Amino acid sequence: MTSPLPAFAELYCRSNFSFLTGASHPEELVAQAIALGYAALAITDECSLAGVVRAHAQWRQQPDALQLLIGTSLQLADGPRLVLIATDRLAYGCLSSLVSKGRRAADKGAYHLQRGDLEGGLPGCLALLIPPDTAGSGTEELAADACWLASRFPGSSWLAAPLQLGPDDAWRAQWIGSAAKAAGIPIVSTGAPLMHTPERKAIADVLGALRHRCNLDEAGYLLASNREAHLQPRARLGERHPAEWLAETLQVAARCSFTLDTLRYEYPEEIVPPGATATSHLHALVEQGLHRRYPEWAAGDAPLPDGIRAQVDKELGLIAELRYEAFFLTVEDIVRFARSQGILCQGRGSAANSVVCYALGVTEVAPAEASLLFERFISRERNEPPDIDVDFEHDRREEVIQYIYSKYGRDRAALAATVIRYRPRSALRDVGRALGFDGAQLDQLTRRLAWWDGLKIGPERIREAGLDPDNPRIQLLLDLANELVGFPRHLSQHVGGFVISRGPLAELVPVENAAMAGRTVIQWDKDDLETLGLLKVDVLALGMLSAIRRSLALIGKWRGVEFTMGDIPRERKEVYDMLCEADAMGVFQVESRAQMSMLPRLLPRRYYDLVVEVAIVRPGPIQGGMVHPYLSAREKLARNEEIIYPRPEIEPVLRRTHGVPIFQEQVMQLAMVAAGFTPGEADQLRRAMGAWGRKGELTRYQDKLAAGMLARGYDPGFAEALGRQIQGFGSYGFPESHAASFALLVYVSAWIKRFEPAAFLCGLLNSQPMGFYGPSQLIQDARRHQVEVLPADASASDWECTLVPSSTPGCPAARLGLRLIRGFNSEAAMRIITARQTRPFESVADLARRAALSTTELQVLAAAGALHSLAGHRRQACWAAAGSEAAPGLLREAPIPDPMPSLPSPGETQEVIADYARLGFSLGRHPLSFLRGLLREERFLSAAEIAACPDRKLARAAGIVTCRQRPGTAKGTLFVTLEDETGWVNVIIRPELLEAERRILLGARLLGVYGQITRQGCVVHLHAKRVVDRSAQLGRLAARSRDFH
Repeated sequence: MTSPLPAFAELYCRSNFSFLTGASHPEELVAQAIALGYAALAITDECSLAGVVRAHAQWRQQPDALQLLIGTSLQLADGPRLVLIATDRLAYGCLSSLVSKGRRAADKGAYHLQRGDLEGGLPGCLALLIPPDTAGSGTEELAADACWLASRFPGSSWLAAPLQLGPDDAWRAQWIGSAAKAAGIPIVSTGAPLMHTPERKAIADVLGALRHRCNLDEAGYLLASNREAHLQPRARLGERHPAEWLAETLQVAARCSFTLDTLRYEYPEEIVPPGATATSHLHALVEQGLHRRYPEWAAGDAPLPDGIRAQVDKELGLIAELRYEAFFLTVEDIVRFARSQGILCQGRGSAANSVVCYALGVTEVAPAEASLLFERFISRERNEPPDIDVDFEHDRREEVIQYIYSKYGRDRAALAATVIRYRPRSALRDVGRALGFDGAQLDQLTRRLAWWDGLKIGPERIREAGLDPDNPRIQLLLDLANELVGFPRHLSQHVGGFVISRGPLAELVPVENAAMAGRTVIQWDKDDLETLGLLKVDVLALGMLSAIRRSLALIGKWRGVEFTMGDIPRERKEVYDMLCEADAMGVFQVESRAQMSMLPRLLPRRYYDLVVEVAIVRPGPIQGGMVHPYLSAREKLARNEEIIYPRPEIEPVLRRTHGVPIFQEQVMQLAMVAAGFTPGEADQLRRAMGAWGRKGELTRYQDKLAAGMLARGYDPGFAEALGRQIQGFGSYGFPESHAASFALLVYVSAWIKRFEPAAFLCGLLNSQPMGFYGPSQLIQDARRHQVEVLPADASASDWECTLVPSSTPGCPAARLGLRLIRGFNSEAAMRIITARQTRPFESVADLARRAALSTTELQVLAAAGALHSLAGHRRQACWAAAGSEAAPGLLREAPIPDPMPSLPSPGETQEVIADYARLGFSLGRHPLSFLRGLLREERFLSAAEIAACPDRKLARAAGIVTCRQRPGTAKGTLFVTLEDETGWVNVIIRPELLEAERRILLGARLLGVYGQITRQGCVVHLHAKRVVDRSAQLGRLAARSRDFH
């Protein structure tokens, strides 16, 4: 008869959020503890709570099967290693604050705590002393540490006994027992696991070697001698540990009642003025906003548009019921600050479904311009805060961030974290280092990995690097690297998700230093916050807002009057004519290859068409098979044919998209109208859509959806088709509210491009890097639109690109700024501009002296051709720069006698090569114009000739590679853009050709393509059959490509 398995609670378990230590994900540890029948499991990562929410989410699936304890482990700088576990909410706050204190006292990634930090104990926390791996000076030292701990945590301290089948386990048990007896504290058993199963030992060893900065051969005794640091079966624990030690673990667990579900977010209070409540203040601001948004109504000249008052009352009622007033007031306060500083901003996402947000100025999407669905934003059933994303100019967002810190204090505001995980390249490098591979070998191997290769490293990449994937050592490298992919490496800061609290934030979640000075981040990421239903305000950066603001400022300065987005005329035919021709380079959201291909097919003629354009070229509508039906419906309408709807109640939902669901809101409305879903259930359906294709989470809604539609008399075929369309959305279904916000910027940027192309160019160049295209492509496009572009010149240019008079009266030219010169700096540019305001420069020596430029700065300007007006061609400029540095001290103002020799001017090709080297572009002839004769002999067509080719014609083209894109929805297809002196060629590379010619397609600067034309109207692609690398013909020309997913 077998004895019963002992009950056991593991109190000292570290996950892979103890970076470079733990070898299992928190979810794996919880699942394994449940499978082993543990009574409780404590996640106790190293001075961190970063992994506990993931463990909590896993535990939620079977909350009755295991008790999950929240704790941390600490190595005191002047003392022993401890484990601290929270018993209740107050104890958790103290624990989180201690972790924050330790992290804030050290650089990013480290912590520093001493015995003195625990002088008064930690109220409500239980403490375990972890014995060192070696006995050190003997029982006395361990007993002294145990006595110290007992004095700090009276009645709440234990000595842990990790016995991991070492040769000295019997002696260690006696050593621990003696120390515990001397201190008068009980002993608890622990397996001190770092992994959920012993199969992770190899990964644990790799991480250990990396932690000790050595390879596995050098690590030796620094690594565990066996595979026992995993969650042990209870039978094995019963064989190794005394029964009373195992039973004591249950006593510890029994004292703990805290779960993360007890955390409650409290909104900040200072956004409410004295004498007002959050409710009354929000109501007042909304009323003020309605007066501002509807001036004719405010003046008594017109009624408020239909439905606005009822919608406002509905929204404010729900906001008050769910007590979200302070959240809205916080966002309004941030937006108001930004606008007071002249910082462009715009709310997007589900916030655009709210009239309240429109009245508060958070979003610019008017209710009449989109179909509002407030349940997409807030619902009773969702029981979590709404999500408001606000985009700010990308180069002024830091002002907003510092405002938040200054208003709420660093103890109450911090950025959410982003978990940086191992990807194939970093995994290969780190595993290779641990295995002792040569650095050059690893470089050769990682260079073979492209951004589209996914998260698994294939043996073919190993062969390409000249290594044998069947070699056991190489196979071990490959296996371990693939296993390490997805492990967390470190925490970084979220792009802009702020958590702001009423009380000290560290009592809610640990706060630590970010790598960037003046920033702090919490230890949880956006998914953790969502899991716990905690508020996050997204303060995001959008480059196009910076470009628009700069363009508008240039237009205003040129015209002599302030010019804002509100001054841009709406619905101009010329703007839509331009977009219908796919003339959209640089235009927000519609400049990609896919969008430019869609524009001539969709033929947008009004704002709502732009809303659809933004949303339809997305994975959801594409995979759901919605694109062609929608385009066909538009063609029907153009022929004055009627759209047939399955049932009358469906028509209001789908009328605006001609019978085809394009947006998430429509899916929600269809579920409510056709299947009887409540608004909250429809929102849960939307949230589940992203997981349907991956984990089947949507299947629990599938029966209800189908049954509801059939009960209401819908055709089964329609219900099935709707299901397929919803499934196609995946996690990429685009909300109409989001598209509506973006469509405003599409129109604004398109208007500027159409009517103020010089200002548009300057705005984009001054906001680089951003978008699909670099300065070279943007400048060439502007010149094709008859914009005169003047070179960067030390005698005339500012730091940024500016508008100056052109050779055409009334039309400005674009003067390139010194910021485009690689290697030059803004401080030197400011000195040049300041000195130039006094009087013009007479020579390079005068420039050097008055602007205090170093020889290096002068040489950079000379190499960029920016001294042409002072010294002539590049060779003379370089000569002048070499001898023009101002003398020190008293001789600073002395003239530099250095007569200029007569140097031959460089050839045209040399000038172009020099331009590309220092600027990345040239205002001279395009590089391919010099090669056109050679390319013509091989029958390579120009981009203009390709654009004129008929459908299915065999053709060949060659051009500089400016962009590579391989979207996840393209089924392995690579899209390449080639550029020549006449324009661009869009090339489609099928997966089989990509794999066969991977080296050429990844590395070529000048690519030759043999293929076949496909034409749909004015949209032309060259389907590649063969590719050749002609980069050698470019010589030293430094051409670069922008590559995207």
